[in-house]
Order: sequence, then C-alpha cells, then structure tokens
Amino acid sequence: MCACRRVWGRSGSHHRALTVLAVDGAQNALKEVTPTVGFNVEQFSRSSIDFTVFDMSGAGKYRNLWEHYYKDAQAIIFVIDCSDKLRMCVVKEELQAMLQNKHTVNVPTLFFANKIDISDHLTPVECVQYLDLDAVKDRPWHITPSNALTGAGLDDGISWISEHLRVS
Repeated sequence: MCACRRVWGRSGSHHRALTVLAVDGAQNALKEVTPTVGFNVEQFSRSSIDFTVFDMSGAGKYRNLWEHYYKDAQAIIFVIDCSDKLRMCVVKEELQAMLQNKHTVNVPTLFFANKIDISDHLTPVECVQYLDLDAVKDRPWHITPSNALTGAGLDDGISWISEHLRVS
C-alpha cells in the first residue's frame, strides 16, 4: 500500500506546505500504523510548526494524483519501506517521477528509511546507493532511519524539515 500526504505547516505567520509520499507499507509514521482508505486529515505540531496532513491513499490508481500536491509543497517527506527489497524498483520509479516534476525543484526533501526494526532491512546508506540519491543536486535532502511503530527517527527527520522550512 502506498500513501500520499499533503502537509500544511504554520510557523508564526508563515504557512508551510509539505507533501509526504510513502511507497508500499510505509504508512502513517505519526500515529497508529494503518493503511489509508480514501482520504484522511490529521494535525500535529513539532518544532513550533503546526502541520495539517491530508493523507490520500497511494495505491497504484491514486499515484497519478501525487503531482497535484507538488505545486504548493514547501517540503516533501518520502517514506521508504526499507524492508521490501523487491519493491525498491517501484520506489525508484516513483522517486524519479517526483524528482523530475518541475514543482519539486529546490524543495527540501526528507527521506525516512522506514521499518528499521525488520531483520535484513536496507540501511539508509544502501537506500541512498540503490536510489542514487547522491545524484540529487537540485534540492537539499536528508535521509534518516525510522520506525513507524515506535516513532524512532521521527524527531530527527521533523527537526531537519523544520529547520529547512524556517530558512526558506
């Protein structure tokens, strides 16, 4: 199951837009882990920024809608299921499509290497190598290991994205 979430953040008088993409099982890392059916809206605050998340199912038939969320995004979070090596080719294809979209150029991009609790998972370094992230030069990006079940890595990732939202 995939997920696409649009996040609007507010810091002081500045509104921030953020898009979260998750491919295959790397679901809601902010609360209970359940597949998205239809459309959900969630809110949270981190690092003095209020976020409103518009969570849309990312099943194959919905992926073509992701690009409609890029235009207003001021940051992107891309969640990688690093325990599913067989689906990394799909992750790479979806990532390439997102990176090639003109509305994502210069948009800070955070990668959560999710499911680090699963044995035999890809490390963040292996994800960078497989997805060729070192070739991404048109935006700031950061990858952090995460576990949606325990929340591990969320603070690191949200802190990074928050700093880039404040700078922009």
